[in-house]
Amino acid sequence: MNIILSGYGRMGKEVEQVCLNRNHRIVAVVDNENDWNRLFSTNYSPAVVIDFSMPNQAISIFKQCFERELPIVTGTTGWYDKFEFIKELCHKKNGSFFYAPNFSIGVNIFFRANSFLAKLMSGVNNYKVHINETHHIHKIDAPSGTAIATANDIINNNKKLIAWSLNDDPNESSLPIYATREGEVTGKHEVIYESNVDKITLGHEAKNRSGFALGAVMAAEFLDGKKGFYSMTELLDELESKN
Repeated sequence: MNIILSGYGRMGKEVEQVCLNRNHRIVAVVDNENDWNRLFSTNYSPAVVIDFSMPNQAISIFKQCFERELPIVTGTTGWYDKFEFIKELCHKKNGSFFYAPNFSIGVNIFFRANSFLAKLMSGVNNYKVHINETHHIHKIDAPSGTAIATANDIINNNKKLIAWSLNDDPNESSLPIYATREGEVTGKHEVIYESNVDKITLGHEAKNRSGFALGAVMAAEFLDGKKGFYSMTELLDELESKN
């Protein structure tokens, strides 16, 4: 499969190695607007774009991929305020789009466990819930896309909560997310339910970036030849159906 890498930071380099290990071909690496212009001025090969760019570049990259009929897998976060717009544009342009706040298979198992726990806890009184997330100091957006997705899954399964907030909020219907940026932490997320008598903790901690890169390449393999708007839900469902 031909791959175009969008963004060539640490994640882009990890994705490149996984692609080569799985016998895919990197046909282009684009890291800024000039790179995209040079790519589109040539007879580029049909390929799947794997995007780990910057949040302020994401929307423009998505639009270009839809216009050029390039399937795109994105792990970039910080653009979710335009989520519905991009989803509608994908369908309008008959595009191929796969997004995930986190491509780690382990994290997506964590998501499913979180939803199940949230359903159980929704009927139990006297517990307050919050989310802790920690990432390296180079991460720009806060809270992380993974933390937001975790919070939204809890909110969707708990009628007492209507929104999340960054750090403390006196509103009882708000779910606090505490975001910390320190050192070179790859990614750590915890959901904590606490009462006067005990504490329940559900967590995931990434040891390195290779799991994210593998998931992104698996998403590209899943998306190849498809049209539509997809997430890790569909990929996990496909993997489960094969077992």
